[in-house]
Amino acid sequence: MGTPAASLANARRRFEGADWVRWGVLAVPPLFAIPHARPWTWPLIGLILVLSVPALWLTRESKPRWLMPATMIAVVAAAGALWILQPSSWTSTTMFGAVFYTLRVSSRIAAAVALAVASAAILIWSIAYDLDWLNAVALFAILVVMVLLAINRRGRAERLEQTELALARAQTASEEHARAAALAERARIARELHDVLAHSLAGLALNLQGARLMLVRDGASEESLAQIERAQKLATDGLAEAREAVAALREDAVPVERSVSDLLAAYRLDTGSRADLVIEGEPRELDAAVGTTLVRAVQEALANSRKHAGGPAVDVTVAFNHDEVDLTIIDHQGRRPPEPPSPGYGLRGMGERAALLNGKLECGPGEDGWRIQLTVPA
Repeated sequence: MGTPAASLANARRRFEGADWVRWGVLAVPPLFAIPHARPWTWPLIGLILVLSVPALWLTRESKPRWLMPATMIAVVAAAGALWILQPSSWTSTTMFGAVFYTLRVSSRIAAAVALAVASAAILIWSIAYDLDWLNAVALFAILVVMVLLAINRRGRAERLEQTELALARAQTASEEHARAAALAERARIARELHDVLAHSLAGLALNLQGARLMLVRDGASEESLAQIERAQKLATDGLAEAREAVAALREDAVPVERSVSDLLAAYRLDTGSRADLVIEGEPRELDAAVGTTLVRAVQEALANSRKHAGGPAVDVTVAFNHDEVDLTIIDHQGRRPPEPPSPGYGLRGMGERAALLNGKLECGPGEDGWRIQLTVPA
């Protein structure tokens, strides 16, 4: 069995398929008038046949909105005139049918005009052919029946539209409810991850740092220290990944200052050196590309400090200015480092990221260490 929405759609297609019936009601009766047509009736027959063609595709929503009602009223007038001039024809069927369709798709003004034209045609026809009052009343009764049928069909169409709208709203509400439930479940999982995994890894990293310092104090072998350091690095990396997973589950963007702070915390745990962060200005949410570029720059700078300088003290400054963000990274090696023969791939990638954002990267040796300054619009 189909869904209620599909059933309604099928009903609407059947309902709209009546357009061919409408065209038949308007166009076929004048064809029966052709064999007995007189010279002055040919223009009316042609007009009805021409105006019946748009009835195949014109609807209540057709633009301009006046086109469908105007077409139907013209058909009513032409069919009424042809009926009066050629009374033996079936064109009264076209007139009544056109009134019916006008009432179905038109405003009250257009419906009143169509009824007035049809009533005038019946009255003129009754007077011109000396019709007795009983037959005249019967013709007006047919007109009343057309009015009632049109009201019924129009009400049905409106009920179908209202039901479709109600189903669409119910479907939207159901989807929103399901999405809210999914988000609530993801938030619950994120809380569990944060409370259990992240806290456990943070405690593990701190304990490993303490164990490494104790081994150094007791003169442990280099292999033992290397094992502890690898375990500590795994713990700090796992802590960063856990926080990223929590942010992804919550669909939150991790602020740049928090990501940089996490990187510096891992650097301190890994090297035992000081690593401080200074925030200048009012922190604000940054574009994802800008945030990624800043975080990657800090990662690369800290990796180079570990690799080439043995993990010296590091100062990082993030300055939120009016239309840009400045990132400054300085490691304090206690001496002026030499100029490198050529920039490594990390620095090249950092410069390429900055160029994509129309930013500026400056890096080189300072008075007592390496200095990197990155400025990006934000």
